[in-house]
Amino acid sequence: MATARQIGEVIIDLRNISLRFGGVKALTDISFDVREHEIRAIIGPNGAGKSSMLNVINGVYRPQEGEIVLRGRHHRDMNTHAAARAGIARTFQNIALFRGMTVLDNIMTGRNLKMKSSFLLQALYWGPAQREELAHRRKVEEIIDFLEIEHIRKTPVGRLPYGLQKRVELGRALAAEPSILLLDEPMAGMNVEEKQDMCRFILDVNDQLGTTIVLIEHDMGVVMDISDRVVVLDYGRTIADGTPDEVRGNQDVIDAYLGVAH
Repeated sequence: MATARQIGEVIIDLRNISLRFGGVKALTDISFDVREHEIRAIIGPNGAGKSSMLNVINGVYRPQEGEIVLRGRHHRDMNTHAAARAGIARTFQNIALFRGMTVLDNIMTGRNLKMKSSFLLQALYWGPAQREELAHRRKVEEIIDFLEIEHIRKTPVGRLPYGLQKRVELGRALAAEPSILLLDEPMAGMNVEEKQDMCRFILDVNDQLGTTIVLIEHDMGVVMDISDRVVVLDYGRTIADGTPDEVRGNQDVIDAYLGVAH
């Protein structure tokens, strides 16, 4: 299960992405890339276009200009199904779990793309469908062990504290066995201990599973500690791109966060 972490070649190349909603410009001529096995952070003040950028990558939004090159294939119009098939999974800023379902069943929903049996066979729970579901459940149990949530596996998600719900959402994304994981503010609303746990699991996903991670996060301490490279957006434009140390010392970034430039 473990893989040696080694940052590789560019697997996502975002070229001159521009996105508009009516007359409102959400993204303007954004270009940056993501390398295999790295943790790539996207940061910026509120309204900078960070979530819009993730939505472009996984096909929720289609930009009016620019293209995505994913593993050498050019995509003018990415869609969510193609993104999922290409190994891209996503968590959201606001938790989007089935609150009445157990932890195990919520994570199991992340296996839908992997299921081959027809709906009828799944409903009858017979023959190949039964064997397939058992195999998927074994995979889900591995994820539950990996995220150290065995003690809540049969608990309805709605009864869990916020930090554990965020961990379950991470588990559901991992159930799709993504090669690229998009995390939209995975630590928002967490206390210090919960953030430390989530940082550890993100690093383990990247290091042990070899998953490439694109991360939006407002906690600059977290970003600077776990990221390999950081791209900074402000008002839908790129103002910096580089290592955490390079970005930390960039005057445009300092001005944007202190509100000096505007």
